[in-house]
Amino acid sequence: MGGSPEGFEYVRRADGSVIITHHGRVAAKLRGGRAAQFLAEVEDNPQLTMARWTGNYRHGNERVARQHPRNRR
Repeated sequence: MGGSPEGFEYVRRADGSVIITHHGRVAAKLRGGRAAQFLAEVEDNPQLTMARWTGNYRHGNERVARQHPRNRR
């Protein structure tokens, strides 16, 4: 169904925090242990990892939700 996530970038700051952006907008700010855990994970598949950490990934039900009477226009 959905393709691979794209448009994510991250910046590691001097204070150890990490800012994740999606198409230029801040999606998450990680500090401390969570930032360190993210940095350890991000090397494998950066786009998918950032999508997972921000909660911004496809769930598989977008088409069904679009066809629901409440969402039709």
